[in-house]
Amino acid sequence: MINVLCFGDSNTNGSNPAGGRHPRDVRWPGRLQRLLGDDWYIIEEGLGGRTTVFDNPVEPHRSGIEALPGALITHRPLDYVILSLGTNDMKAMFHADERVIAAGLDMLVHEVKITDNRGAPTPRIVVVSPIYLRPDISGSGFIGFEESAVELSHKLAREYRRVAEQQGCLFLDAAQITEASDLDKLHMDGDNHAKFADAMAALLRDDWVARH
Repeated sequence: MINVLCFGDSNTNGSNPAGGRHPRDVRWPGRLQRLLGDDWYIIEEGLGGRTTVFDNPVEPHRSGIEALPGALITHRPLDYVILSLGTNDMKAMFHADERVIAAGLDMLVHEVKITDNRGAPTPRIVVVSPIYLRPDISGSGFIGFEESAVELSHKLAREYRRVAEQQGCLFLDAAQITEASDLDKLHMDGDNHAKFADAMAALLRDDWVARH
């Protein structure tokens, strides 16, 4: 089995902009499993509100750097780790610009590299730059987002790509493939989950074939 850990936030968890949660066969990790087939094992590890490294006093237990080591140890040996975080780092309470958020992402990459993979090689890491937030995010009802986060969301890809290149990771800019729904300004609808899964499946397949 080719084991893939999908470590992310509410868009990995499948928050539905119309309310509730998308079914597993709609969420991108579930679609990815179907696209890649039985030789692959897709592990869904998404949590709404999760950040790269920040503790949120209003939403506790959301720091990615605290949760990632346990997930890596639980599911090892892993062949791929997909890191899809950064959206929640843009909340005003964290006062983080694109370079700070990318530095948090870089810490997650480092954590993957230093965690023992049960004797197997270090997993290939996929860095995912988040989708853009839509205008009027401050009026969406999600606590913490101010309108300045919309502009910030457009600045992340360049910094994330730099981290990926420096650390030898694969890179996917989700904003060039998918978009947030206009219903809640933040989450993907089913069609966009499908687009994301298609792009991720192609990236993983191509990389696996190239290395084997």
